[in-house]
Amino acid sequence: MTVPDIRVQKCNEAAINADGEFVLYWMTANRRPGWNFSLDRAIEHCKELKKPLLVFEALRCGYKWASDRVHHFVISGMADNVKAFEKKKAVYFPYVESKPGDGAGLLEELARRSCVVVTDDFPCFFLPRMVAAVSNRVPVLLEKIDSNGIFPMRGTDRVFSRAHDFRRFLQKNLRPHLQEFPSADPLNGLRIPKLDGIPSDIQKKWPSADVTEIAEHPEKLTNFRIDHSVVVTDTRGGIRAAAKKLKSFCNDKLQRYEEDRNQPEEDVASGFSPYLHFGHISAHEIFNRLMQDEEWSPNDLAEKATGSKAGWWGCSPMVEAFLDELITWREVGYNMCWQRDDYDQYESLPDWAQQTLENHASDARPSIYSLEEFESAATHDDLWNAAQTQLVREGRIHNYLRMLWGKKILHWSESPQAALKIMIELNNKYALDGRNPNSYSGIFWVLGRYDRAWGPEREIFGKIRYMTCENTARKVRVQNYKERYTSETMA
Repeated sequence: MTVPDIRVQKCNEAAINADGEFVLYWMTANRRPGWNFSLDRAIEHCKELKKPLLVFEALRCGYKWASDRVHHFVISGMADNVKAFEKKKAVYFPYVESKPGDGAGLLEELARRSCVVVTDDFPCFFLPRMVAAVSNRVPVLLEKIDSNGIFPMRGTDRVFSRAHDFRRFLQKNLRPHLQEFPSADPLNGLRIPKLDGIPSDIQKKWPSADVTEIAEHPEKLTNFRIDHSVVVTDTRGGIRAAAKKLKSFCNDKLQRYEEDRNQPEEDVASGFSPYLHFGHISAHEIFNRLMQDEEWSPNDLAEKATGSKAGWWGCSPMVEAFLDELITWREVGYNMCWQRDDYDQYESLPDWAQQTLENHASDARPSIYSLEEFESAATHDDLWNAAQTQLVREGRIHNYLRMLWGKKILHWSESPQAALKIMIELNNKYALDGRNPNSYSGIFWVLGRYDRAWGPEREIFGKIRYMTCENTARKVRVQNYKERYTSETMA
């Protein structure tokens, strides 16, 4: 099937150049060779124009929070893509800057030789600004394609303030999009002309990166001008690692997901979030695998949209619980980010949340810590310190403790505005899934986004939902977690 029109956005008014050498797919967010509407769209152009396909995946080094951790995760994915595109009817061009500015002019030169440029429509971090800036510098049509989630971002122009309302909207409007999935393997058996290779003059000026060598030897990252203090973790990026995560989750963890997902000492979380963020796996692929195992069809959907977490899909309880995370909670963040440029600003909070936080802005804090103290896990509370240590070590925090982590930053900061800055800095610096709409949803949930007013009204928090380390330790098992992640053994 063709890519749905609602997922295709023109970025400029330039025309397609039928005399160009190739169709260019500028891979920026959907960094995978399948289950990818962007790749499908590029192939559509190739077939129509009878032109070859060049897939260009680049990694800059001048973006904020660039580090060994992020670079290695992305480069590992590029190494997988080298293998995936090998012997296929598409030429893959991986490019990694050594220092900021090395890649200047490369995209424009590739676009000058192309018929049309297709890229990814990702609504967060620097990518929207980058695509907007490039759109005026390329001489051919530039399209951006939404392959972020099951529901197209532009399927509504309403910003939802509560997850319940978004869930009910999805239950009313998602059905037709369940019939519109990207191709699982669009390169298989593809019949289009093939380039002999990357043009030699381009290769001479901007040589392909040996991403396989860097992925296998992360010490080579010292050659790049990025933050080397945020070190590589054991979590490797790429489509192969993502596929292993999917298999492991479905075979070993899903049965316990509904019951144990909030237990920090039970390893039942999917671990998909960094792979979804960098586009190494698609929500469509995850959904397809789950529903195949369930022997599900759209006929199993409930007729009535209630907004309830359970019952609408007609699946087992654990699958329904996971789908609510994968679709409702993940995609409500995309819903906001593509429509509001201030998604990462304090002023984007609901009016009621801003008002109650303002009413309690002058309340005395039991402790006030600086960014540096938070970063080094130097608070008085061993559970919070353990969560921060996990973030620094592994690039993640257990999902339930991530909420507590944010609530205590609010509790122990001089103001809610300061707390927001600290949460964004620590999350985006260390978390592999940082800089994502879903990450901003979690951070801003701490301050009231997608939530409601709670009582009783409390100091500092006002009507914002309240969490304590003591109550958390009573609700979930954390003793072994605290012992595992102690600041004394922070790496």
